[in-house]
Amino acid sequence: MNMQTAITMTAAETALVDAYTAQIGELPGEGAVLSARDTLLADLRKQGLPTRRVESWHYTDLRALLRSVPAVDPTAFAQQVDPLVAGSSVLAVLNGKAATKGAPAGVNVRSYADSLVEGVAAADLVERDADDAIGRINGSFVRDGFEIEVVEGTELEQPLELQLVQSAGQSHTRFPVTCGASTKAVVIERHLSVGDAPSLVTTVCDLILDEGAEITWIILQQQGDADSHLAQVNFDLGTNARLRLFVINAGGKLVRQEVHGVTTGEGSDFKLRGINLLGGETHTDVTFTLGHDVPNTTSTEIIRNVLLGRAKGVFQGQIRVAPDAQKTDAKMACNTLLLSDDADFSAKPELEIFADDVQCGHGATVIDINETQLFYLRARGIPENKARAMLVNAFVDEIVEELEDEAVIEPLEAIIAAWLETHA
Repeated sequence: MNMQTAITMTAAETALVDAYTAQIGELPGEGAVLSARDTLLADLRKQGLPTRRVESWHYTDLRALLRSVPAVDPTAFAQQVDPLVAGSSVLAVLNGKAATKGAPAGVNVRSYADSLVEGVAAADLVERDADDAIGRINGSFVRDGFEIEVVEGTELEQPLELQLVQSAGQSHTRFPVTCGASTKAVVIERHLSVGDAPSLVTTVCDLILDEGAEITWIILQQQGDADSHLAQVNFDLGTNARLRLFVINAGGKLVRQEVHGVTTGEGSDFKLRGINLLGGETHTDVTFTLGHDVPNTTSTEIIRNVLLGRAKGVFQGQIRVAPDAQKTDAKMACNTLLLSDDADFSAKPELEIFADDVQCGHGATVIDINETQLFYLRARGIPENKARAMLVNAFVDEIVEELEDEAVIEPLEAIIAAWLETHA
């Protein structure tokens, strides 16, 4: 007789299950939404959090790393802050609750809580696959966010900032975004901690770019030293669509940023640029998958990592080229500046190519400060600490400069410089 041994839940898994039971009467949505939540929570309870035995989580054993889950704190207070770029329109979410709607002309905004209450969001609350722990947690607990439509032909003159401010407890938000044909916009998804109490933050963004849309999407993550941040971006690129995705991680205790996309229209182009500033005891994982599903599409991915202290970092990147996706041009690179003997970085770039007329490549490097360059600066009277900071800045500034907009570049460079001054 075969008997299956019951899985003993960890403290974090137990806390999630108990939190769902305690909140179920308060979470927005009934009927199909409630059924979808129940299914996700049941899968979480049955499978538990992923371990290193799950291939896509091999370098981030979530079951071991997520040791506790802070309780929901209904008294937690956070205020909206000034936008990163002056003049930006701001859609704020404070401790998981949509607070303001400041969308510019040509952008339609709807509270995601309303979509949950009305049941139209039920179709969103599904897992990407059997290993989708972020989708499972987020879908079980999501309370709010924004549905955003950039109307066809709209060109935003100023950035649109999605400002997520967290002070304590838990926050679970979702952002379905549709960018109509021939739209142009810069969107800044900004995650900011304003308290010392630990937080668990999950967020899922689903981006659809219609024909000819050109979108720059910047994710700036500055959670607190005790926070867990689990995030996912899913995108679909139509014909001749262009998506530039910049991911900057400069905070958090446990961070997993997933990026999953497909090119479904010919002539589409995707660029991923990442900067991971990792210090202290952080564990930060950027996991990326891209499916080139049609002919004549391009993509480039460049990730730059700076590690200090006892930080651990991960980059997993997988590009899949379908049999019909001839003339695909895809390149991926991960470069790491390892500045501590106690720090560790794991890189796993992969290509799966099923077409024969393509140009694809990938690579990864791990280096320390160039001693020749350091000597050159010190010989000109620059103190060693400042010289090191200059070289590190040059290593990551190359990525920021690709934004080609000084109004955006300057505040990002200031954040990077402040992080280096604090940690290095």
